Order: sequence, then structure tokens, then C-alpha cells
Amino acid sequence: MEQRENVTEQVKTIGALLRLPFEVLLDRVYSKVVTSGFEDIRPAHGNVFRYISPHGSRLTELADNAQMTKQSMNYLVEYLHNHGYVEMIPDPTDGRAKLIRLTDQGQEVQQMAIQISRQVEAEWAAQLGQRKMSQLRHLLEELSDVLDERNPNKR
Repeated sequence: MEQRENVTEQVKTIGALLRLPFEVLLDRVYSKVVTSGFEDIRPAHGNVFRYISPHGSRLTELADNAQMTKQSMNYLVEYLHNHGYVEMIPDPTDGRAKLIRLTDQGQEVQQMAIQISRQVEAEWAAQLGQRKMSQLRHLLEELSDVLDERNPNKR
């Protein structure tokens, strides 16, 4: 059966134009993470690695930042905990609560993902030209600032 583009790709909506680079980047990052010995890491785990604070985060904070249900985030956190990527420690501000924090192994995965992402960006800069890549990055940063609800300078 013939593979066809979806309608958003046919009309080149902004979503389609943003999605392809993101999907390519995600595939490159997680393929390299897996081939580097972390076979149990999946792209969904990025929701933990991306939003976790260096000093630890509560489950509710992770879920809110990732725009996921607490139950879905808990599933990811439990998996990563059982595989040694995160640990749970008492929250010093609330004895009833727990903080989720990356272990050394979790920090290694997080840093690897960042490094691979930078390598992919450098490859794209070589293909597009550094000037165009810098312009793209600047425009995306500006758009992110405008759209980010957590940004106090939101227009």
C-alpha cells in the first residue's frame, strides 16, 4: 500500500514544518542513547529527563510541566526508578511528599541526550549554513518566549 503524506504535510502547516525536524531529532537522540547501552530508555521517558529539576521535582510538578496526568507520569517515574535512573527522596519542605531526582545513571542519560541534540544541530547548521541555522534558532527562541505560559514576559 502506498504511503501518503497527511493533509498537514501536503499544505505545509506550521505544525507539520515543526514536527518533522523534531521527530528526526527525537529518533536520532533515542537511537543513540539505546545503542550506547541504555536499551531500556524510550522517547516517552524524555518527559521526565526534560522537566526534572537538578535538585529534584515532585511528581505533580513533572506531570504539570509535561502536560500529562499524574498517573501517566507516575508510570514513567516508576519505570525509571525500577531501572535505576531516578531515586525518590523526602521533600525537605514537606515530610509527606517525595522528590524525584536523577541518579548518576539518569544524569548520564540526560547529558548524553543534550550532547546528541547539539551534534544534530551542528549537522543541520553544516547543511543549511551557520547563518541560516542561527536565524532559525533565534526565531524559534523568540517564538518560544512568546508562547511559553511560564514566561513572565509573555506578550
